[in-house]
Amino acid sequence: MINTLSLSPLPQAGEGNKVAPREHQVDAVLFDLDGTFADTAPDLGAALNHVLALHGKPPLPLAVSRLQASHGSAGLLQLGFGITPDDARFAGLRDAFLAHYTAHICAHTTLFPGMAELIAEIETRGLPWGIVTNKPHRFTVPLMQALGYAERAACLVSGDTCAQAKPHPLPLQHAAELIGVAPERCLYLGDDKRDMEAANAAHMHGIIAQYGYIAPETPLATWQAAGAVQAPLELLRYINA
Repeated sequence: MINTLSLSPLPQAGEGNKVAPREHQVDAVLFDLDGTFADTAPDLGAALNHVLALHGKPPLPLAVSRLQASHGSAGLLQLGFGITPDDARFAGLRDAFLAHYTAHICAHTTLFPGMAELIAEIETRGLPWGIVTNKPHRFTVPLMQALGYAERAACLVSGDTCAQAKPHPLPLQHAAELIGVAPERCLYLGDDKRDMEAANAAHMHGIIAQYGYIAPETPLATWQAAGAVQAPLELLRYINA
């Protein structure tokens, strides 16, 4: 079975800039985790609200915190407390955040609608798939186990698996090596600019998960992605068996 990837560039300014789709063989599919494979924002937002409550601050609505969920504890604590990792208070706040998140890592986290069906179809087609995330290993594996997909993934590459994290291409290159597929024959789905930067640097086909944690005003055309999807199952448009 030969699988080909139909790549349609994101629209640029002006209707006359359309480019015909290109065909490339795709032998594996890789996913970002937070905001792409799974909707982790409810549990990450709950951890932030827990720390806010400890300091007498009101909770933030999920609609606000979810846009920072892909940036982990640093992004969420900056949102809630206006601090960066250089702040003297950061370490204590982060410890409280991570302690709560560890204890409730999959209380409300679910796969995005259609993701289970997408994975099933990818497996039916005999393609390996895996996770490449900036989430630390100590959270990636328990979360994937709780979701029931740890053993089904061909690889789980976390933010601390390699010497560099995304947007550096090393994690994607490492994933390709683990699954035995050339990077140029891998598709990578992610919801952050750094995902597309890493994919381009690794010579992979980067597809934007527009259903993820992306603000409406984000200029996606500047991400230089190979394409975009509004829902997980739309990824099948790029994989023609």
